[in-house]
Amino acid sequence: MVQALTKPLTLAAFLEQPETKPASEYINGSIIQKPMPQGKHSLLQRELSLMLTLAFHATKTAQAFPELRCTFGDRSTVPDIAVFKTERIPRDENGDIANAFELHPDWTIEILSPQQSPSRVMRNILHCLDSGTELGWLIDPAEACIFVYSADKSIAVFDQAEQVLPVPSFAENVELTVGEIFGWLKG
Repeated sequence: MVQALTKPLTLAAFLEQPETKPASEYINGSIIQKPMPQGKHSLLQRELSLMLTLAFHATKTAQAFPELRCTFGDRSTVPDIAVFKTERIPRDENGDIANAFELHPDWTIEILSPQQSPSRVMRNILHCLDSGTELGWLIDPAEACIFVYSADKSIAVFDQAEQVLPVPSFAENVELTVGEIFGWLKG
């Protein structure tokens, strides 16, 4: 849902507004509310977040954050999963993980919902890549395929169960196939 604004809203003014459920994003001066996640989306997000958390826990190289607001480059978006290398995670004055992440993720993962605009999601991934994100995934449960966006903006589609998905350089211990990811939907 796009809110019609009578006068342009600044990013700073958007960030002062209360959070919405589902999350709203600020893109090109517009507020766009993400669709409410449904079953397939929720399950894929949960399982992938858990798998990445477990994979990164041993090496402490990165952390996966589901539904984390990332504000950078005059946009404020909420990727389904944002992965940050440990050394790039913002910290507060106590050394704890900060609440505000005003930087791009190192790996952005989006899961397409039935009512979601694929082009809007692709633009968010490309915005991340323009800002320094190493890799982006767009998971399409309806088509059982995963689009992988590289830093050079090349796009590859993975739709065969045995295909191993590319991961960022810092995630070399993560190995997932298309079949494993969509197999989670079988319960």
